[in-house]
This record gives sequence, C-alpha cells and structure tokens, in this order.
Amino acid sequence: MKKILALIPARMGSSRFPGKPMTPLLGTPMIGHVYKRVSECKILTETVVATCDLEIMNYISSIGGKAVMTGSHHERASDRCAEALEKLEKENNIVYDVVVMIQGDEPMTCAEMIVESISPLLSDPSIKVTNLLGKIESVDEFEDRNCIKVVCDLDSNALYFSREPIPTRTRSTRVPMGKQVCVISFTRDFLLEYINMSPTPLEIAESVDIMRVLENGIKVKMIPTIHKSYSIDIDQDKKRVEQFLTSN
Repeated sequence: MKKILALIPARMGSSRFPGKPMTPLLGTPMIGHVYKRVSECKILTETVVATCDLEIMNYISSIGGKAVMTGSHHERASDRCAEALEKLEKENNIVYDVVVMIQGDEPMTCAEMIVESISPLLSDPSIKVTNLLGKIESVDEFEDRNCIKVVCDLDSNALYFSREPIPTRTRSTRVPMGKQVCVISFTRDFLLEYINMSPTPLEIAESVDIMRVLENGIKVKMIPTIHKSYSIDIDQDKKRVEQFLTSN
C-alpha cells in the first residue's frame, strides 16, 4: 500500500492577511477546519501541519493533531512542505510515496478532493505533479488577483498560471475559465527535486509555486474537481466560506 502524506503549510505572516491561519470561522481557527477536513480522508497515511509559528504548532497539538516546525525563510509553500517531508521521514524512519499539499487557507477542502488529486499519481507513473482545477463562476472572480487562473493544453496539462485574467478578458463560452484549487499532489521524489530548483522568473512574478515546475519543462496534470472551493485571501472572504461550513 502506498504511503501518502498530507501536508498543510501555514504561517501567521501573510502580507495580505496577517494571522490568517488562526482567524476564527464559526468559532474555530481556520487551520483547525482545514486539518479536521483533510484528516477525514481515509487513504492518507498521515496528516501534518507544516508551520514556522509556535502559535499554530501549539493550537494543532491542543486539538490532538500533529505539526512540524519549519524554517521561517520560505517564500513558497512547496519549499516549506519539502522541508517538513525531510524532517518527518527522518523522525519516523519512513519513506513516503506521495505528498499532497493542501493550503491552510482552503477550509472547503474535503476528502473527495484529495482522492481526486492523488488518484492520477497512483495510476500513471509518468505523472509527477497534479493540481486540482476549479471553475470560475463570475466576472468578479475572473478579475480577482487573489484567484489564480490557469490555462491548459488539450491533454489537461497546465500551460500557465496567472493572477491576471487569462486566457483573455473577452469571455468566450467555448473557452473554459479555470482556477487553481490549492490541492496539489507530488510524487515524493519530485518534491525533493523541486527544492533543488532555483526560484524561476515567472514563479516570482506571479507568486505561484507551480510556475517553477512549468519553467523547468515538467508537466503539471490538471484534475477538474466537481467540488466548489474558495480560499480565504482577505477578511471579506470569510462570510461565504462560513455559509458553506454551516451547511456542511
């Protein structure tokens, strides 16, 4: 049986929303919602929060969860997760097969989304990275810089990720408008390759981890998800996510 590690990167120092992981949603810190919902996925070997903040570490421990401390220098969540992977493998004397990264600001993530993300890696050894693909459902979302847009080739591999509206501001019913849902799965070996790649120009310009993969000529398989997901990037995003959590 494959060993699958779920890592939830989280830090308090968000430039757009300081303290975001501990912001309350229905009375529970957001990171608690994410941890609980991810932990419900039965195919995972372990679920761990990767953080550089003692406040997050102590909170996760208080709810019976597991967290690992990482350096505070990481600019990208993927780099933080790679450090966490190395620490956990050394501490537990284990080698994982797959690592799925779920951003700590995606509290609508459910177990089925994780299965959607991981399944292609388990069935096709040529795939190194998958990323869930969601639908953009409004002009406001299409124009929102916090919504990372993605365009794909005819085989559902990512061509480009951007905070700008792509493929065009002129919407066409024949061109699907897709967004990155930050449930990203890596083969264990490729995640360790990723941290040995230098940050790339478009990764830095767009502030999107996965551009580093594309700029090094490696395919990212986009997996359409049937589940809705909205990240919390600013305080105003909380209301619609709380409405969803109330109904779930």
